[in-house]
Amino acid sequence: NREILKKALDQAKAGRLHILEKMKEAIAKPRSELSPYAPRVVTIMINPDKIREVIGPGGKVIRAIVAETGAKIDIDDSGRVVVMSPDAEACDKAIAKIRNITTEPEIGQLYMAKVVRVTDFGAFAEILPNTEGLIHISQLENRRVRKVTDVVNEGDEVLVKVIDIDKDGRIRLSRKAALPPEQNESR
Repeated sequence: NREILKKALDQAKAGRLHILEKMKEAIAKPRSELSPYAPRVVTIMINPDKIREVIGPGGKVIRAIVAETGAKIDIDDSGRVVVMSPDAEACDKAIAKIRNITTEPEIGQLYMAKVVRVTDFGAFAEILPNTEGLIHISQLENRRVRKVTDVVNEGDEVLVKVIDIDKDGRIRLSRKAALPPEQNESR
């Protein structure tokens, strides 16, 4: 009995080692990247103050992200967001939309802004969703500007730089500071 058991276990070990050797020949090491079609679960952290904006009124914003991407999104009170999706593309798209909503403007950062309102003293431009700043008339060009509409109009897309955020959260933008160096020097 003991001999039969020992012989069976030795054969099983030899067989297992043979199978492992064949597997090693086929795939020497694990792939560095998952297949783009493999399901994903990604966790990101957002500012807890921004949870309300990601969810939206009555869940409208988060439902739109889920409907558009096919991802499932869970958010807890600490700002932890778990995105579960059937593939890499849906996951990346959902995370990009969440980051777009939760990103906060940084001083010195460049943004492609859309002019939403023009006044006599400058133009208000949206740099991030629901985040506007003022481009003062003196910050539109390197030369003197008589009328704001000589440079920008409502609906225009312009490259701007955040030059200041005051204690009340108002954002000062500059088109002049975002101009390429050759345009800055030539005027």
